[in-house]
Amino acid sequence: MWRFNNLHGGVYCLDVRGLKPSLLQLLRLFLFLSTFGFVAFASDKPRDAHSAEAAFEEIRIASYNLKNYLIMDRLVDGNWRRQYPKPEVEKESIQAILLKVQPDILVIQEIGGQAFLNELSDDLSRQGLDYPYAILMQGSDPIRQTALLSRIKPRYTKKHDDLNYRYFDGMETVKRGLLEVGFVHGIPFTLFSLHLKSRFSRDKRDPFSAQWRLKEAEACRNRIIERVDDKKINHYCIIGDFNDNPNSTVMRRFYKRGDRIIGQQLLAEDSRGETWTYLYAKERVYSTVDGFVLSPELLSYVENDSAAIWDQPKSEIGSDHRLVYFDLRVPK
Repeated sequence: MWRFNNLHGGVYCLDVRGLKPSLLQLLRLFLFLSTFGFVAFASDKPRDAHSAEAAFEEIRIASYNLKNYLIMDRLVDGNWRRQYPKPEVEKESIQAILLKVQPDILVIQEIGGQAFLNELSDDLSRQGLDYPYAILMQGSDPIRQTALLSRIKPRYTKKHDDLNYRYFDGMETVKRGLLEVGFVHGIPFTLFSLHLKSRFSRDKRDPFSAQWRLKEAEACRNRIIERVDDKKINHYCIIGDFNDNPNSTVMRRFYKRGDRIIGQQLLAEDSRGETWTYLYAKERVYSTVDGFVLSPELLSYVENDSAAIWDQPKSEIGSDHRLVYFDLRVPK
């Protein structure tokens, strides 16, 4: 029974004297479970934050225009060289950036072909960054091509080199094509890689190649919609060098078609909060032309504040474009 006990500060205490042995054993068991059982039951609660994080992993996806990683006439150390490869100091700068950023999937623009893609992959591998999967997109432009390097095995690849459109009085083809690569890693997702026409133009009817670029954008956009609908692709990213600013007519082609939402641009920033990705040195013009447009479904998997532009010192040595990247957070 309970008794008032002045020896314990004037509190009621349980007097076990006179209890039968069986009742005393039950009481001891109750007290044991009350003390130690709580710890056991507490361990059955949902996993803590650290354990929850262990159930997810990040996939880093990057886009990088390498600026003429090929053989061409170029100025090297103040001297004009004919049919000269990309200088080693520029290659080393590109490699150093990639070794720092460590993309799991790297989408490339302005690579000169398979031999140059193999060279880049081999150089990175010797320094500890292995890309076992390399895909080259060969469009009708034989000089500046696009490619993809990946540490993750692709589920499938489709090369769209048949994107035709009317340009003034004739028919043209999207010069660098559209590379489609699907993955399954935590979630299924697809990358649509492109490199639209630059602003250089020889046609007075089309200053800055605005119409050319717009037609390429529409051809790529329409094919992407066809593929998304046909293959029921929910998680996708349109990635590359669009050669136009985020609010341009060209870029709006990838956001909507009529009432249909296609994607949303994921705008990256550098350490100073600046968003430019390309410097036209001749006129000192900075513009945002490289990046990503994500489907609403894939956008929900993007790690918060992960979209970034690499801007560390000397990063301009290798290219007039800056590497852009973001992280997906997917279940293991």
